[in-house]
Amino acid sequence: MLTGQGKGREKLFSGYQVLIIALLSILQFTIILDFMVLSPLGAILMPELRISTAQFGWVVSAYAFSAGVSGILTAGFADKFDRKKLLTFFYIGFLIGTVLCAIAPDYNFLLIARIVTGVFGGVIGSVGFAIITDLFKFEVRGRVMAFTQMAFALSQILGLPIGLLLANKYGWHSPFWMIAGFGLIIGVVIVIYMKPVTEHLKLKSDRSPFQHLIKTFSVPDYAKGYLATTLLATGGFMLMPFGSAFSTNNLGLTLDQLPMVYLIVGLCTVPAAPIIGKLSDKIGKFKVFFAGTILTTLMVAIYTPLGITPVWLVIVLSGTMFVGITSRMISAGALMSAVPAPQDRGAFMSIMSSVQQISGGIASAIAGAIVYQAPDGNLQRYNILGYVVISTMILTIAMMYWIDKHVKTIIKQEVKLEVLAEAVLKTN
Repeated sequence: MLTGQGKGREKLFSGYQVLIIALLSILQFTIILDFMVLSPLGAILMPELRISTAQFGWVVSAYAFSAGVSGILTAGFADKFDRKKLLTFFYIGFLIGTVLCAIAPDYNFLLIARIVTGVFGGVIGSVGFAIITDLFKFEVRGRVMAFTQMAFALSQILGLPIGLLLANKYGWHSPFWMIAGFGLIIGVVIVIYMKPVTEHLKLKSDRSPFQHLIKTFSVPDYAKGYLATTLLATGGFMLMPFGSAFSTNNLGLTLDQLPMVYLIVGLCTVPAAPIIGKLSDKIGKFKVFFAGTILTTLMVAIYTPLGITPVWLVIVLSGTMFVGITSRMISAGALMSAVPAPQDRGAFMSIMSSVQQISGGIASAIAGAIVYQAPDGNLQRYNILGYVVISTMILTIAMMYWIDKHVKTIIKQEVKLEVLAEAVLKTN
């Protein structure tokens, strides 16, 4: 339970904090769904628009590259405004971009629409993470990240199956209309019920936005966080864009079976996320990350070389792989949130988001160049992508180990300062 209910037990989160977690989770749901829905739509989009795997890779990359550039340009200003206002502004732009995707008549228009959506949508996640870091202590961030990251699972359970059903019945534009309509409702709720988030503005800085950007870029400890983020992004952006095409052409699934597979895989992940979040807070965020990485590595090694496979086995392997991916995302997000100083959180999160999007965009474009579709429809060299993903995941373990040690040092220093402050207050 979010509120940690129990007789004689103090609530873990206040009612308002529960509302914020719910709003940010649902908001993340719309952002993630907008990005993820392209993967299952690939099997419909490529033949309908008569585009190649490389062109489809660029449709995915366009969002990532524009999101990356936008995040960098926003970073200098990210800590100089009320985070609620920043969130609202970019979410409105994201909804406009989604509507453009919904009315796209051809490949070129869709490419431009994805760029617009990325410019605004790519920044929203970083603003949301900054809000979480401002409002929640490090000791409970694993649990908070677990609920916000459940947006991935919910997009599997609710969004992708519904989106695919709509696409199969009304055309590939319809899922974007669904996202835009639902997103508008969430936007209105955020405007009405979320309070301003301005605590960081009390830590005034004389630096200009450009100076703030350069300073946040150049801190060595932050740079290691950016490198870890680069490696984290590579895997998902390489495998995911061609997931549906691989499932239908190589594994032998039908377009009608895909919604069921996404639904069941999502159902496996939802109950796992809160458990993973609690474990990351209790036993250590790096330990959970390490375990999740090992599990994901094994599943990628098994999954990517597969040929025709029974649907039940695809569900088992995909569900297990997504539990591993969720473990990595929750623990890494919670751990990374402790790296920046309070006055740098917005800029750090924006740059981190940009690094993630740009590296993911490059990875997606490379993936589009590596795999190709044979005349019989099969995707060739998908297993090579698996080997690349496994290599990056192994490297990421080393980077996250260093970040874990760095965060522990920061926390020890903060505890010493708190003890010292309490001692001074008692003396006075």
